[in-house]
Amino acid sequence: MAWVVDTCVLLDVLENDPAHGARSAKLLGKKLGAGLLLCPVTFVELAPAFDGSAELQEEFCNGVGVAFREPWTFQDSRAAHASWAQHIRRRRTGAAPKQPIADVLIGAFACRFEGIITRNASDFRRLFPSLQIAEP
Repeated sequence: MAWVVDTCVLLDVLENDPAHGARSAKLLGKKLGAGLLLCPVTFVELAPAFDGSAELQEEFCNGVGVAFREPWTFQDSRAAHASWAQHIRRRRTGAAPKQPIADVLIGAFACRFEGIITRNASDFRRLFPSLQIAEP
């Protein structure tokens, strides 16, 4: 079953980040056989890195071996709905830090697959405790 790749990992590879680029690329190579997917939200988040050129972004994704046409489903919406509601309840009591909604959406999408490849493991563990996480 495929792995969902978080935005930060793709940016590591794209920018050849000195601290994370090689490790991120190595992990993507290791998981490539299972399949790599992009959440539609990540596709949007990556737009600035390609100056808004969807064609360049698609070329990059194809080169890395990351599929980017997997649709968002109602199952994803339900998972995100539950996670966001729980997060806001915890935040109102001071038990949770601020969290970008994008992480909730990407994590919910990843719940349908093997797991997520990310450098932000603690954020996703807090939002989706049963989600399998691979860190570079």
